[in-house]
Amino acid sequence: MTIKIITTGGTIDKSYNMRNGELHFTDSHIPEMLQQARFTGAYELESLMLKDSLEMSESDRVIILDACQSTDCDRIMITHGTDTMVETARYLAKSLEQKTVVLTGAMIPYVFSDSDALFNLGSALSAAQVLFPGIYIAMNGQVFKSDNVVKNRQLGVFEALKL
Repeated sequence: MTIKIITTGGTIDKSYNMRNGELHFTDSHIPEMLQQARFTGAYELESLMLKDSLEMSESDRVIILDACQSTDCDRIMITHGTDTMVETARYLAKSLEQKTVVLTGAMIPYVFSDSDALFNLGSALSAAQVLFPGIYIAMNGQVFKSDNVVKNRQLGVFEALKL
C-alpha cells in the first residue's frame, strides 16, 4: 500500500524569521518529519504549494482535487492549514468517493519545540492506512469525518459538530 502525501502549506510547514519575528515559508518540513518519525511505509510525496490556508482559493482547491484524482494511490494524506481545512475537506468530499483522504496540519509550526505537528502527521498516516474510503481530518489525536467537524478557535482544537 502506497500513501500519496500531498503538501499544501499551513502552519505545519512555517518557519520562524529571527530578524523580524514573523512566520514564513521556505520549504516543506514533511520529508524531515517523515525521517524523524521513522516512517517505514511506502509513500509518494508531492508538494503542490506552500500557502497559509487563509489565502487558499477555490482554484487552489481544484489543484488539490486534481492531484487526488490523478494519482493511482487510493490512500492520500494532505497537509493543510487549519483555518480552512474543514472547507477543503468538504470540497473534496463532493468529488472523491472511492479514495481515503486524510487532512492534517498543526496549530504550532513543526520548527517549535512544543509543536503538535509530528503527532498529527503520525496520526494522519495511520488513519490513512486503516479507514474506509471517505474524507477525514486527523487532529488532536482524533479522526473526524469531513461532514462532522469544526475548528474550535477559542480552544485551538478540532471537535465533532454538536448534532
